[in-house]
Amino acid sequence: MSLPISDHTSTEPEGVKEQPKSPTLKSTIKSFLSHLTPIHRTLLLLLILFQLFLSVYFTRTPNNSLSKSPPPSPKSQSTDCDSRRIYVYDLPPMFNYQLKNNCNQLPNICDNYLNDGFGPEAKEIAGIVPESIQPAWYMTGQYWGEVLYHNRMLNYKCRTLEPESATAFYIPFYAGLAVGWGNHSGREHDWYYEELFKWVQEQVGWKRSNGSDHFIMLGRITWDFRRLREADAVWGSSLLNMPEMQNVIHLSVERNVWDDLEIAVPYPTVFHPRSESDIIEWQRFVRSRQRNHLFTFLEPIKNDFQAILEKQCLNEPTACNHVDCAQDNCVDDVTTAATMTALLDSDFCLQPMGFAFTQRSVFDCMLAGSIPVFFWRETAHLQYELFMPVEPETYSVFIDRDDVRNGTDIRRVLEGYGREEVERMREKVVEYMPRFLYAEPNQGLQETRDAFDIAIEGVLSKYKYHMERGRIGNWNEI
Repeated sequence: MSLPISDHTSTEPEGVKEQPKSPTLKSTIKSFLSHLTPIHRTLLLLLILFQLFLSVYFTRTPNNSLSKSPPPSPKSQSTDCDSRRIYVYDLPPMFNYQLKNNCNQLPNICDNYLNDGFGPEAKEIAGIVPESIQPAWYMTGQYWGEVLYHNRMLNYKCRTLEPESATAFYIPFYAGLAVGWGNHSGREHDWYYEELFKWVQEQVGWKRSNGSDHFIMLGRITWDFRRLREADAVWGSSLLNMPEMQNVIHLSVERNVWDDLEIAVPYPTVFHPRSESDIIEWQRFVRSRQRNHLFTFLEPIKNDFQAILEKQCLNEPTACNHVDCAQDNCVDDVTTAATMTALLDSDFCLQPMGFAFTQRSVFDCMLAGSIPVFFWRETAHLQYELFMPVEPETYSVFIDRDDVRNGTDIRRVLEGYGREEVERMREKVVEYMPRFLYAEPNQGLQETRDAFDIAIEGVLSKYKYHMERGRIGNWNEI
């Protein structure tokens, strides 16, 4: 906007001759336009509008959802740590390191102790995955997320060693290992949790907030920590029913959808990229894979619904790949390689409920670029909102289990998706792949957010949301 022309009297000293004024931009444009004909003015206006259109078009944010080589998800964390400083408690070793080191008292998990919790190298995967990224594959135990999160938190870029400056506090207790440690009753398992809170409640961080700015990672499903204290069950703990946990945010591989303080995070898979180039190489490989089966069925357990799926699969051997995991749980090196081969060979993979709504095979499936087929909304759609696309239909298929029980033909449903639609859904799975992987470097990847980064952002956002609402200390009332 031009300034108004002043009409006040000049204050120049007498005897000084006034210098001629240079033409202003406004007067120059006005003079130029006055010499144009109406037609030329119209053409000039159209030219200006066209230039504006080109500027907007070529500087807009592109839609990468169908890009053949979408860039990795950029880290959105601010370099400023003022609002995200996290203090990591140095717990007595009995609450973490001793639980991990005494792996001989836990069934079939000693190998998981290797490589900082990643487990032994997945040697049988050779020949299945590109040779350049084979070292990034490990036999990671699905319940060892507590160890992986602890190692990452110790190297978190905004970790503070001063509790007074912390935004949040991380409790590195291996709760999932504790609940499975030894041959004890549920009440005996609770001894660990009761001793933990005796220690934590003496810390300055806890005293300032009664635990409202604290969080913990649970490597098992939420239901393993919700045993009623009155029941002296053999399995499970009552951790999440304890009064001390009512203000603490908890990460879990499967959450209770009614618990406002619980965040569902992905199970650890067997692929832990060392860099962005590992991710890009695997995405390229997955896209180019020729798939000869319509769907795969990994059968984790034997029950009535699994039997229906097994029957449909075995009746369609040309369309369905059947892998029986009920015998060995598909966790050893050989069967993991066979499972990955089957998933890489299929467009879709069936994901029924197993011992719980969720299971690691959901992420194994998508890691292979296979499109998950769900029968319960709780399996993924109501679990991993921070890690999955907002629109479930863009990356997955849902078939109601009651329809299957009443005779719905799964093959016919899946064949109803055209090739273009299948490729579009697969591309969405591949695009979101970095969000459910746990990187190998303890500092994380340089430019890409992995599952850990997103989970910690979720914790800080949840804390900030409740703090702004003024409900700190009373989250259980929300």
